[in-house]
Amino acid sequence: MSVKNFEDLEIWKQARALTNQIYKISTTGGLARDYGLRDQIRRASVSVMSNIAEGFERGGNQELMQYLAIAKGSCGEVRCQLYVAQDQEYIERHQATDLIDRHRKLSIMIFNFMEYLKTSKMKGHKYKPPQVDKDMEEFDAILQSYLKK
Repeated sequence: MSVKNFEDLEIWKQARALTNQIYKISTTGGLARDYGLRDQIRRASVSVMSNIAEGFERGGNQELMQYLAIAKGSCGEVRCQLYVAQDQEYIERHQATDLIDRHRKLSIMIFNFMEYLKTSKMKGHKYKPPQVDKDMEEFDAILQSYLKK
């Protein structure tokens, strides 16, 4: 399978699913009332998927790896905040343990992707010559003939 969009990346799909879980557990109970922790864990969770997407859209492997490192860091931040939520008894231990484990696995997946990129000969689509669109060729031809008049 060829990856053409960040939505095709398994790490982004996992980050999206985990973000949905974070939003679900933070809408009720003590975590919903602790606005600071609730907002911070949500921001950190969204940061994971957002940085994967932004890094991919930058078009180069080096930039992608920088953004993946930030996403991996945000994964750790979410895990830390889940411990706080568990310690404050805002969420059940089994919920926290499951989400912590899933974020740890995602962090490993991100790391493995970064390692793959280090050895990959692909540099990213920004280093490839742009594809010429037929409509753009026609537009340029019309524009050139107009400018010659």
